[in-house]
Amino acid sequence: MKVGFIGVGVMGGPMALNVLKGGHALTVFDIDKAAVQRMADAGATAAPSARELGAASEVVVTMLPEPRHVREALLGPDGAAEGLKPGSVVIDMSTIDPLSSRAIAADLKARGIDMVDSPVGKTSEHAATGTLTLMVGGEPGVIERVKPVLDCMGSETFLCGGVGAGHAMKTVNNLLATTIMAANTEALAIGTKCGLTLELMMEVMKTTMANNAQFTVAMPKKAFKGDDAPGFTVKLACKDVRQAVDLARAQGFEAHVGAGCQRTLEEAMDKGFAARDTAALMRVREDQLGIQVRQADPALKQVA
Repeated sequence: MKVGFIGVGVMGGPMALNVLKGGHALTVFDIDKAAVQRMADAGATAAPSARELGAASEVVVTMLPEPRHVREALLGPDGAAEGLKPGSVVIDMSTIDPLSSRAIAADLKARGIDMVDSPVGKTSEHAATGTLTLMVGGEPGVIERVKPVLDCMGSETFLCGGVGAGHAMKTVNNLLATTIMAANTEALAIGTKCGLTLELMMEVMKTTMANNAQFTVAMPKKAFKGDDAPGFTVKLACKDVRQAVDLARAQGFEAHVGAGCQRTLEEAMDKGFAARDTAALMRVREDQLGIQVRQADPALKQVA
C-alpha cells in the first residue's frame, strides 16, 4: 500500500521503519528534519508538507503528541486531508482523548476520508521489533482494509469498538499505569525514610495486594537503577494523565486520584525533569527526603 507517516520520532520512527520493511511504499513528514533524513536514508520518501504526503498516500498514519497536533497535521492549512483522495484512510496512533478523536474523524468523514484510531501500548523497544499492543477503534470494514499496515507494527491487536474507542482504552490504560508508578515511588520513599530497605519492601510486597507490574517489571529496569534516560517522558505522561482527568470531568466526575498523579508529574516538571523518563519521579522523592531508595543489591546501583 502507499502509506504516509506523519511523526517519525522516538516511537513513530521505528514504527514507520516496520511499515517500510513490510513492503509498503512509505512517504514521511515531520517538523524534525533530522528524523525525516533518517527515514529517507532507510528508503522512505520525504514529503515537503503534510498535504503532499497525503497526495502520495492511500493510508496516512499519524503519531503525534497532542490533539491539536493531530488536527493541524490532518485538517489544518496544507494538512494531509487537502491531498488525500476520498476513500483514503487515516490511522491515528497518537495518544489523544476519544472526544477529540471522534471530532477529527467526523471532519475527515465530511471529506470522504475514513479514520481508524489505533494508539499503542509498550515501549520504543517494542516499536522497533514490531511487537506493540494496538488498541483499535473504527468501522470493521475500514479496519480490515488497513490491517496489512497495522500488522507491520503490532503483535497484539484489540478491537475496542467504534471510532474513538481505541483512544478511550489508551487513556484509561495510561492513567492507571502512571498513577501506579507515582504511588509506588511515594510508598517506597516513605518506607526508606523509615529505615526499610528496598529489598525488604520488594520481598514483602510481592506477597501482598500491593504487588504490581510497575513494581516488579518496569521500575527494576530504570527507576531502581537511577536511570531516567528518556523513554516515556514526564512531560508526555503528564499530558496523558491530564487528558484522562479532563475526560473524567467531561463525563461528570472528578478523578481525584488521577489529579494527584497529575500534580506529582507537574512537580517533577517544575524541578527540571520534563524531558526525562518517568523513573525521575523516584529521584524527586529521594531529593525531597534526603534518601536513596536504591540500596544493598549491586544490581540496583545507580547507572552512571
